[in-house]
Amino acid sequence: MAGKRERIAIRRIDNLAARQVTFSKRRRGLFKKAEELSILCDAEVGLVVFSATGKLFHFASSSMKQIIDRYDSHSKTLQKTEEPSQLAEDSNCARLRKELAEASLKLRQMRGEELQRLNVQQLQELEKSLESGLGSVLKTKSQKILDEINGLEQKRLQLIEENARLKDQVSRMARIEMQLGADSEVVCEEGQSSESVTNASYPRAPVDNEDSSDTSLRLGYHSSTRSDAHYLQQNDTEYFATPL
Repeated sequence: MAGKRERIAIRRIDNLAARQVTFSKRRRGLFKKAEELSILCDAEVGLVVFSATGKLFHFASSSMKQIIDRYDSHSKTLQKTEEPSQLAEDSNCARLRKELAEASLKLRQMRGEELQRLNVQQLQELEKSLESGLGSVLKTKSQKILDEINGLEQKRLQLIEENARLKDQVSRMARIEMQLGADSEVVCEEGQSSESVTNASYPRAPVDNEDSSDTSLRLGYHSSTRSDAHYLQQNDTEYFATPL
């Protein structure tokens, strides 16, 4: 964009003349900001600047000596208030380091190390603590084992119940299948018996017999027709042969 100022990289200016010009401009701007801060906020501001050549520049809203004295007194007050806290921290650190060393030594002694410096009473106390600790370990171990055994027993009972339920379900399904097979056989037998009864009650004549009976009837009819015609012919002959 036109008119936009480029961002200046914050690093040491190599050119001596440019560095001096920049120092002069930034120093005046810094003093101006310090003065505005003191006026706007009613603050007591003291500013000290040394150039690269060792020249001193300072700004004070009231008096530089008063500001420096006030700073020194405030620094001493802060130092006095910080000293007890620092001492407390140091004492706490020392106490924690001591406790850590004692705990490490006791742990090594419980592992059977560095026992030469212990007397008989200390060894007896160590033995008692080890026995009590071992008893607690064995008790906890036994309880854990019993808990695992109880859990496995419960799982076994659940598996037995599940197995019995599955067996019962399989047996019920087998009985249902057998009953369905028996019902189907009964239905087939009933169907065959009813068909036998129907055939016995309403017998059907064979097709060949019907055809033969029809043929005989037709033959009988034709033979009777022929005999009747012959009889009529004979009667007519006799009739005409008889004299009047």
